[in-house]
Amino acid sequence: MLGILGRVTSINVRKVLWTVDELGLVYQREDWGLPLRDPNTAEFRALNPNAQVPVLIDGEFVLWESNAIMRYLAEGSSLLPADARARALVEQWLGWQATELNFAWSYAAMALVRKAPGYDDAARVADSLRVWTAKMHILEERLAETGAYAAGADFSLADIALGLSVHRWFGGDFERPDLAHVNAYYARVRSRAAARPHFDAATP
Repeated sequence: MLGILGRVTSINVRKVLWTVDELGLVYQREDWGLPLRDPNTAEFRALNPNAQVPVLIDGEFVLWESNAIMRYLAEGSSLLPADARARALVEQWLGWQATELNFAWSYAAMALVRKAPGYDDAARVADSLRVWTAKMHILEERLAETGAYAAGADFSLADIALGLSVHRWFGGDFERPDLAHVNAYYARVRSRAAARPHFDAATP
């Protein structure tokens, strides 16, 4: 049985949990990550020296970094196409979420979505929102082009990461532009049976 270490309030943990649910895999999750269980211990660092979640345990094999875990689990499935060009597009948007989009929201999401203490610099919030909104316009244009999902007509790993990112976009108390294709996409991805637990019971 697969073991997944991480708390469900982590967006990166939920990316992995949604992936295993899409694939119908059997797994057991163990709570790790503050405030539930501090991963900065010798026990956890032996698995991931970064002391971060998620961590996947598959028998004797241990893997960390959420996107690497997702790729490992999805190998050979429709979530990660075998065709080189189709796969490259999935990888492109999966990477974009982890770098461009994730970086853009970092301060604003902590201030306006998670409402974390210490994130009260109005200028930094405004700048983060400006960049985040610009990235969401890029996603809007891509979805207008495909009419369906980030990498094309078919649902993929990229949509798991981006779907949860869009959930975060809609979770904050701030003014958002009307992005019709993003709105439709949000409804499309969260209606999937495997997705529902990771939206309905999740903190953005």
